[in-house]
Amino acid sequence: MTCATIVMEDRLVSDHVCQEEFDFTLVLGGVSEITEEMERALFESGCDDATLSARSGRLYVTFSRMAASYKDAVISAIKDVRRSNIGATVLRVDQCDLITQSEIARRIGRSRQLVNQYITGDRGPGLFPPPACNITEKVPLWYWCEVAYWLESNNLIKEEELREAQDITVINSVLELEHQKLVAPDLTKDIMRELCLC
Repeated sequence: MTCATIVMEDRLVSDHVCQEEFDFTLVLGGVSEITEEMERALFESGCDDATLSARSGRLYVTFSRMAASYKDAVISAIKDVRRSNIGATVLRVDQCDLITQSEIARRIGRSRQLVNQYITGDRGPGLFPPPACNITEKVPLWYWCEVAYWLESNNLIKEEELREAQDITVINSVLELEHQKLVAPDLTKDIMRELCLC
């Protein structure tokens, strides 16, 4: 963590603006191959703390960014990618909100058996959030954001971990809606109107 002094319009704004380094990946759409021009444009737009990569036909940018918060880091990175004008759209932060019981255990460093006991109410305070989908299947899925809220409420993870989960969920939801407005504008508009969301 580093602290800096910020000066705006020749006046001192804050003596101590503490920043941390946050690692995350942005998934891109609209581009399919890496070029030197693309890498240069990203660097010049402020993504000098990032690496552009490709896998299975999908481009993504991995950042190690200094910022005051995880949300600030991700939003500033999205803005920098957009400013690069490389023809790419930012589709999402590469962290899935739908997770299995095993993934819950991995994220909190506990055994799968203990997490199952949380889910069934055999251990812990009870009222573990119900699965979000695949409810009738052998491998149901939970929203990490809902699980993180339960875990933080019961002092099983830190508040910062909950805040990061919430940040990712909201940012990805906004990016997904933005994407659907591009690929299916009429349908998106109709549904938003029918649901009184516009």
